[in-house]
Formats: sequence, structure tokens, C-alpha cells
Amino acid sequence: MAEATPQTSAVELIIRRDRLVMLTGLVTLAMLAWAWLLVGAGTGMDIWTMSRPAIFPGGEAGMTMPAVAWSPATWFVIVGMWWIMMIAMMIPSVAPMVLLHARVSRHAQSRGQIAAGAIPSGFFLGGYLLVWLAFSLVATILQFACERLGLLSQPMMWSVSVWLTAALLVAAGLYQLSPFKQVCLDHCRSPAEFLSRHWQKGRAGAFHMGVKHGAYCLGCCWALMALLFVGGIMNVYWIAGLAIVVLLEKLLPRGDRFALAFGLMFVAAGTWIAIRAV
Repeated sequence: MAEATPQTSAVELIIRRDRLVMLTGLVTLAMLAWAWLLVGAGTGMDIWTMSRPAIFPGGEAGMTMPAVAWSPATWFVIVGMWWIMMIAMMIPSVAPMVLLHARVSRHAQSRGQIAAGAIPSGFFLGGYLLVWLAFSLVATILQFACERLGLLSQPMMWSVSVWLTAALLVAAGLYQLSPFKQVCLDHCRSPAEFLSRHWQKGRAGAFHMGVKHGAYCLGCCWALMALLFVGGIMNVYWIAGLAIVVLLEKLLPRGDRFALAFGLMFVAAGTWIAIRAV
């Protein structure tokens, strides 16, 4: 470990340590989330079986069984499955924001602008993940409704309706091209600007900032997450693919252009599926 020099103050060493601790925590959280998914996320299903390529209605994989009743335990497991999945997918793209928040907080403490103590970036992350918990509740309700309407395979958890598949792809593609998507993506792609505009002191302030950033992130990514109903809610390849799309959009220098390109691809795919079904 490097020792302090006249050019490297003790405060700077603390900043580096805090960022390392936060980075280690983020990596550990993401790894645990992925590990839980890979063992079935409490559903009792083999994720590799559920990751077989989905065949549109008319093929063997498109067949479904009658919907079964959901117990309170089922609701709890499915909400948890969605939330853990969102954590696994979103932690890599939110990491730069959380790390920058930790750095800015420590600098503010060193200058006496906020009270000394533990860096509140964990509360920022907590607020962010709370937004995705709310999304997970909505997604679970939609999954339940789709199963009851016979639109979602049991137990494979993917669309067995060609029209639902086409509609989700076209809707996601059009949203990718929309101004609202671009506004939310711009906020997600500019951590320094977001913190300068929305900075709040203390743990409560960090939590509120996390919720606000989570709202922008949800506005950016909800349509992509809806595509899990197309390829399979527990399809590990589909999950990883969408996580990579989110990462490319947010972290690459021209990620906004990737968002537009993916939007065009989704619209084209959905239109082609609908035309084939006519």
C-alpha cells in the first residue's frame, strides 16, 4: 500500500480507501445477486432449462400449462426474483454514480461542509434499489395477470402470444427513440452533472438522491426490462444480454446512439414477427 507523501495527504488516502470499500461492496452485491439467479432465485426451477430458446406459439416450447394459484409465498418469491434480477442487471451501470457520490461526500467532509462520519453512499444505493423494488412489485403483478390471461408460459415464464411479443418489441423500440428516454438516459450518463444539480447533505439527503436517480434510471430502462417477458423472465442469456445493452447505453462515449440503434432493431423485429403472424 502506498505511503502518504507530501503530494498525497491522509485525506486522499482515506478517499481511496472509501472508494475501494464501496467498489468491493458493489461487486460483492452484484456477484451474490447473479449467484442467486443461477441457482433459480428461490423458484425451484433450473435456470438453464428455463434459458432454452423460446419458440413462438405453434412450437413445442410455446406450449403452456393451465395457470396455477399463487400463494402468499409465491408472491414473495416472485417479487424477490424480480428484485434480485434488477440488482444483478443494474449494479454495474450505477456503480460510477455511487463511487462518485462517495468521493464527493468524503471531500465535503474533509472541508467541513458536512459532518464527519461514515460516507452516506450506502443510503444513496438504498434509495436507488428501493425504486427497483417498486418496479419489481409492478412487474410481478403484470406477470400474474399475463399468466391468468394465458399470455405467459407456465412454467417457462416467456410470452406464448405472438401479438404480445410483437407489441412489446415495437413498444420498447419506440420508447428507445422517444425524447423521454433520451432525457432519462442523459441524466444516467452524466453522474457529475446529476450530483451538482441534486446534491443533498446527510444520509436522508443521500437516500433522496438515490430515489431520484433511481427514478431517472427506471425511466431510462423500464421498456428494456419489459422485454424479459419476451425472451423469458428467467432466461439467463436474455438477462445478461439486456444488462449489457443497459451498460453500453450508459457507459460508452456514444451510448445514446446505441440506444437509438437498439430501438430501431426492436421495432424491426416486432414488425417482422407481426407480419409473419398475419
